[in-house]
Amino acid sequence: MYRSRGVTGVRATAVVLGAALLIAGCSSGDGDGDGGDTGGAGAGITQQPKDAAPFWVNPDGTAAQQVTDYDKSGKESEADTIRKIAQQPTGEWLSPENAEEQARGFTEAAAEADRTALLVLYNIPHRDCGQFSGGGAADGNAYRAFIDSVAKGIGDRGATVILEPDAVLHMVDNCTPGEYHEERYDLLKGAITKLKSLKNTKVYLDAGNAGWGKPDQIFEPLKWAGIDQADGFSVNVSNFYTTEDSIAYGKELSAKVGNKPFVIDTSRNGNGPYTEGDPGERWCNPPGRALGETPSTKTADPLVDAYLWVKRPGESDGECKGGPKAGEWWPEYALKLAQASE
Repeated sequence: MYRSRGVTGVRATAVVLGAALLIAGCSSGDGDGDGGDTGGAGAGITQQPKDAAPFWVNPDGTAAQQVTDYDKSGKESEADTIRKIAQQPTGEWLSPENAEEQARGFTEAAAEADRTALLVLYNIPHRDCGQFSGGGAADGNAYRAFIDSVAKGIGDRGATVILEPDAVLHMVDNCTPGEYHEERYDLLKGAITKLKSLKNTKVYLDAGNAGWGKPDQIFEPLKWAGIDQADGFSVNVSNFYTTEDSIAYGKELSAKVGNKPFVIDTSRNGNGPYTEGDPGERWCNPPGRALGETPSTKTADPLVDAYLWVKRPGESDGECKGGPKAGEWWPEYALKLAQASE
């Protein structure tokens, strides 16, 4: 069973990047839909064509910084390989300590580039059942304040929000103790209501992946969590199931929740899931994986709103198989992901 999202180490990076964007008023494109020449961190990162990938490419992300480091070291081949990651829009996992500032910084930078920011909210109390990515808000009131801060930061600018990976799934599989369920449903429903009150924000509530169970197990919990008010749901976040399997899972689930559309995290699913080694750790930094379809709103099915890179390729799932802490950048793994997709 896949549980950890591997985002613990994302926070510090997000704080720095969000602050830098606010101070510099960073823009990463010319807004004409054909990409720009603004190269954050000296990496020459541009936007993808808007008609296919309207999501913002962060020119100062960890992959872009790695491109710059390789260039400075004369490692042109490695720089070109990592550029496959740096050049694509990826999710910005907001830190609760600076949620308003980050949400404002990322959406302002995206708006200047005529793109939409892709934000991930991962701060539900009792998150990840205390595993690699455990933590989250101290209590319900702290979480509501976090959502208020995010909403204030986004304002009327465009944003697509992936709401709380695993939060519903972990109530279904009983990883999250039962005494927390009622509050969690209320918090998720409240978050959707708050975010959907914004003028240009889309919300996708996370709904697990193709490998954990059946849609019959999760469709009612999704309804209790407010899926009817959301734009849709997300599947395969931080996971490796193929796009084909994810579409099949998503379509079966969609039929049970009012035909809601969905998005698929394709960031690392190019070779499908890992099937060797300890079944309990197959999800954690599995070898031999590859980048999947690049982010796009042009998908294989009308119910699929987009392929997204929600998990940032190259960031560790946790301290397993030689990896650093969850969420920390791991250049060797990033190189292998990109090389395997060639």
